[in-house]
Amino acid sequence: MKIIDEVPIWGDPIFPEALAQIQNARFTGATHMALMADHHVGYGVPIGGVVAYEDRISPSGVGYDIACGNKAVKLDVDARKVRSQIHKIMDEVVKKISFGVGRKNQDEMVDNSLFDSDLWLLPHMKRLKEKAQEQLGTVGSGNHYVDIFVDESENIWVGVHFGSRGLGHGIATHYMDIAKAKGHEHGHITWLHQDSEEGAEYIECMNLAGQYAYAGRDWVCQRVAKILGGKIVEEVHNHHNFAWKENHFGRDMWVVRKGATPAFPGQKGFVGGSMGEESVILEGVEDEDGKHSLYSTVHGAGRVMSRTQATGRDRRGKSKPGVIGAIHPDAMKRWLQDAGVVLRGGDVDEAPQAYKRLNHVLNHHANSIKILHRLKPLGVAMAGAGEYDPYKD
Repeated sequence: MKIIDEVPIWGDPIFPEALAQIQNARFTGATHMALMADHHVGYGVPIGGVVAYEDRISPSGVGYDIACGNKAVKLDVDARKVRSQIHKIMDEVVKKISFGVGRKNQDEMVDNSLFDSDLWLLPHMKRLKEKAQEQLGTVGSGNHYVDIFVDESENIWVGVHFGSRGLGHGIATHYMDIAKAKGHEHGHITWLHQDSEEGAEYIECMNLAGQYAYAGRDWVCQRVAKILGGKIVEEVHNHHNFAWKENHFGRDMWVVRKGATPAFPGQKGFVGGSMGEESVILEGVEDEDGKHSLYSTVHGAGRVMSRTQATGRDRRGKSKPGVIGAIHPDAMKRWLQDAGVVLRGGDVDEAPQAYKRLNHVLNHHANSIKILHRLKPLGVAMAGAGEYDPYKD
């Protein structure tokens, strides 16, 4: 850990643009900031950023993909059988699970008690409800995935990564616009007072989006378990784009984690690597590093290049004149073949070459976490090339 201008930072290299971004939070009333080892530039608050407020909440700090997070479940299935049928299994996963922009759940609309909340009576929430019902249990695109893993003891795990889809995007946009209209913005970081009508309302809507994201990840894990013919015997589930009311340094505060996993002592987390490398189940341990990070750790390996750099295309998949992608599809395929990973969908912007190595970033947090399981990917399913999805982190 290094401390630069009172900001605890993990990782190597340290990206000055990300540091500059998180320092902007001081001007929005933040009392504590930290950067995890997988940090890189985001919108307003950098990915891998932790920002704490005593009486404020930051809609842009939480981000557009409210409650984006990871879930991993261990199944009681035979690893040998899964390995032998992995191509067929992955075909079934992409057939039964919806990946990509604007998709609807291919099964019947998923019923959930969260849709009984009075919050749906708010005008902006009423407009989002039908889309939210249709999208519950869909994965989206970008770095969102469904993976089949095997651990060091030959146990099969399913891991998923996605958030609250169009619901979270709509909530974030609404309250960021309100904050901007009030002049509560600096460096694209918006804030609302926790006791204001809008701030209290945002907190309630954020929590509802959190329930929605949990329900979606639950549904997908259960659906993939059914494909594999197994029962879930253990699960690890966490948001990494969210805000929690916590007590640190003897003070109650809103802790905003944007691309950062909560890692209190004894708390388990699932952290994914790139499509061609191991992921991990980890657990927080008590340490001074943990106190400085507000008991947070990485949420993934962290990018080393932008999607445009990797693909040579802009966010909407259009080629940029004079720009050649840094990663050739054949190079990605060779990496996956060498790793023994079966890929469905995906594009070079999610290739292992676009990311740091997960072990490298985890080593920077070695004092405050311990690795419980290492998960080797057998199959990876993502949205296909050229998908533009505004509902991702």
